[in-house]
Amino acid sequence: MSAHVLAAYRYCEAVTGQQARNFAYGIRLLPAGKRRAMSALYAFSRRVDDIGDGGLPTEAKQSRLEETRELLGRIREGAVDEDDTDPVAVALTHAARRFPIPLGGLDELIDGVLMDVRGHEYETWDDLKLYCRCVAGAIGRLSLGVFGTQPGARQAERAPEYADTLGLALQLTNILRDVREDADNGRTYLPADDLAKFGCSSGFHGPRPPEGADFAGLVHFEVRRARALFAEGYRLLPMLDRRSGACVAAMAGIYRRLLDRIEHEPGAVLRGRVSLPGREKAYVAVRGLSGIDTRHISRNAAGRRA
Repeated sequence: MSAHVLAAYRYCEAVTGQQARNFAYGIRLLPAGKRRAMSALYAFSRRVDDIGDGGLPTEAKQSRLEETRELLGRIREGAVDEDDTDPVAVALTHAARRFPIPLGGLDELIDGVLMDVRGHEYETWDDLKLYCRCVAGAIGRLSLGVFGTQPGARQAERAPEYADTLGLALQLTNILRDVREDADNGRTYLPADDLAKFGCSSGFHGPRPPEGADFAGLVHFEVRRARALFAEGYRLLPMLDRRSGACVAAMAGIYRRLLDRIEHEPGAVLRGRVSLPGREKAYVAVRGLSGIDTRHISRNAAGRRA
C-alpha cells in the first residue's frame, strides 16, 4: 500500500473516530484491512449526509449531491489516482478494488438524502421503508461487501437481504431517538398513518406529547416493528466470520439497548436525545468480540427456524 493510500485511509479513520459514535465501536473489532475499508465507506457516507444536513439552499444541496454522484462514478470506474487530493475518494477507490463492495448502494444513499432535501414525507410504513432502505439498508449491503460470508454458510444468498433488514432496524431506532430533533428541523419521518392512529398528527415540538395523543402507544408500536426487523436481520450473523460477526453484533447491540431505553421511557425522546454512555457501548463491543451476543442471537434464530 502506497503512502498516499495509507494517508487517505488514516484521514477516513480520523473522520470515523470523531463523528461515527456508535459505528466506531463496532468497526474497532475488525482486522485492519476491513476496518480501513469500512472507514472509507463511512467517510463518503458522512460527506453525503453532511450535504443534506447543512445550511445550503435546496438547489445548492441538490447540485452538491449530484457532484458527489459524479465522483462516485469516477470511483466506480477506478479513475481516481492514488495521489488525488481527495483522501476519501482515494481510500474508497482502493477499498473497492480490494473488496466486492456494491457501490450502487452509495447511489441509493444519495437518493435517500435527496428525499430529505426535498422535504419528502411518508404516508405509510411501505413509503418509509423505501427511504430507510436507501439511507440504511444500502449501508448494510455495502458493509456486507467488506465482511463477506463464510464458505459453506447456509442460505448465504440471503445475506444481502438480512443486511438490508438490519439496516432498517437501526434506522427506525434512529428515527425514534431523533423524533424531537427532526421535528425542530421541520422533518417528520414516522408514517402519517401511524401518527393518525395514535393521535399524534400535530407533530412533536415540545417536551410533552400533543394534547390527547397516545405518544407512548405510538412509540411502543414502532418499537415492536423495530424488534421484528432486528430479529430478521440477526439471521445474518451466523453467515459472517468471527470478527465481522462481532462488529455487527456490537453495532446492533448498541441500538438494541437504545431501543430498550426508548421503550422503557417513551417521553424521554421528546426531552432530548437518548443515548448510551461510552462505558456501556464498550461493554457491548466486548460482548460482541467474545461471541456472547453472537452465539445467543444465533441460537434464537435457529429456534425460530425450527
